[in-house]
Amino acid sequence: MAQATTAPQKSELFGHPVGLYILFFTEMWERFSYYGMRAILVLYLVSATQGGNAGLGWTNAEALALYGWYTMLVYVASIPGGIIADKLLGQKKTVLWGGIILVAGHGILAVEEMWAFYTGLGLIIAGVGMLKPNISTMVGGLYKEGDIRRDKGFTIFYIGINLGAFLSSLIVGYVGENIGWHWGFGLAGIAMALGLLVYLWGQKYLTEVGNLLSKAERDSGASFGGMFKDLFKSPLQLTITAVLLAGSIYYLLAIDIAYGFLFIFLTFVTAMMLMVYKDLTTQVMKDRYVVMLLSFILVIVFWGAFEQAGGLMNIYALEKTDRSLPFSLPLIGSEVPASWFQSLNALFIIIFGVIVANFWAKRKLKSKEASSIFKMAIGVIIMGLGFVFMVFASMEFQNNGASAMYWLVLAYLFHTIGELSSSPVALSFITKLAPVKYASLMMGVYFAATGLGNKVAGIVGEYSSEAGDGTIFMGITIFTVAFAILVLLMLKPLKRLTHGVEDEERELPQQEKFELGDDDLVEKEANKRRR
Repeated sequence: MAQATTAPQKSELFGHPVGLYILFFTEMWERFSYYGMRAILVLYLVSATQGGNAGLGWTNAEALALYGWYTMLVYVASIPGGIIADKLLGQKKTVLWGGIILVAGHGILAVEEMWAFYTGLGLIIAGVGMLKPNISTMVGGLYKEGDIRRDKGFTIFYIGINLGAFLSSLIVGYVGENIGWHWGFGLAGIAMALGLLVYLWGQKYLTEVGNLLSKAERDSGASFGGMFKDLFKSPLQLTITAVLLAGSIYYLLAIDIAYGFLFIFLTFVTAMMLMVYKDLTTQVMKDRYVVMLLSFILVIVFWGAFEQAGGLMNIYALEKTDRSLPFSLPLIGSEVPASWFQSLNALFIIIFGVIVANFWAKRKLKSKEASSIFKMAIGVIIMGLGFVFMVFASMEFQNNGASAMYWLVLAYLFHTIGELSSSPVALSFITKLAPVKYASLMMGVYFAATGLGNKVAGIVGEYSSEAGDGTIFMGITIFTVAFAILVLLMLKPLKRLTHGVEDEERELPQQEKFELGDDDLVEKEANKRRR
């Protein structure tokens, strides 16, 4: 959003700025490294300490707890990453430094020592926090406001993310499970280095996006230090912050240190968000800001359910799924590696990504409901229904001692269709609603909400050992569908608060219209312009 008002890049390829494809391949290799490591992390933690490919021998609950903390912190780090971009370096340089730190983090993970394991995770958290929110904001900056290609551009970018995730789950998953866990971690580092090289090569196509705003623009609003000082001028906001901080400190001292620090951090984030609201100068900006914050709740719910993929569903594939094949394949033999199921989500995104994007684009051009909030809520419903197949899988496991692989395939298919209707749309929605001078910060908060969803996923997964897989899967279905229906009931007032931010996305470049393949709609839009 910080770059949305600038002119788009002049060079285009397939109807989109060339810079989109530079960011596409940069993010593809970054996600290859991240999802490759993610595919084998929990499996490495729960694998026995003895044998040819020894792991750490943790319990499922311990592994899922670490998985939840790690995946949460990876995205929560996007908040300081956004602040660094907005106030110090600009998005383009922050992405560069994030990539360098990621190469170092993945490389250290290849060392078979516990200090290297935790150091590598820490560096990856910092690197993703600097890269992830800012590269996404740069994608939004490639398009003018009101350009309907923006949503499709984010979908193309999203396909790049998942192309990397698909390849990594197969390649890194195979190397990690069959050659050595640390060889898999090292391979992820090589992939990140390739992404960094692509980004450096493509700088000439990114000259107009990701630059640090001028000092006057950066100083046009309150500084972050000044915003916190303003707490003392607002009794209501000061009271809210004080109550949250007191509760967090009590939790820290009396109950749990780790969660106490998390709650203190969230308290300061809440205070910061209150001050950003106060700093906005018009009611339209404030209303849009409120809708953006409410959309973050949808994000937390979505990822809190979806991220069972890397945790509970990953362990389910390893321990409770019959992965045997009636034939033998080169390298893997007659049993499918558990980590390979992680590739299904990415594969389905590659197959259905443009199809789903075109479906929503055509629906919008036909003046049917296709607002971002609507699409996000529908995505949550579809994703939630995917867990019904996992309920059937757990029932089959109870009866037969193992469940068929097709239950996982069907679950991942529904999860993917839901994700395509929700996640890239949410990315685009944030770039439309976020105040310009806080663009990267708001993208950072979006990814922090994603991180909180990841932590929720870890917590839910931990309880599966007590409640049972079937109960957890059914509970996720009921909660997500009910929550999304509640959002749909609030759709009209929420749309009013956006003040028509998406209403301008009617005009469509002629080339893009023909790409949609609807001649009637092309003629309809042409008649509008003639009138």
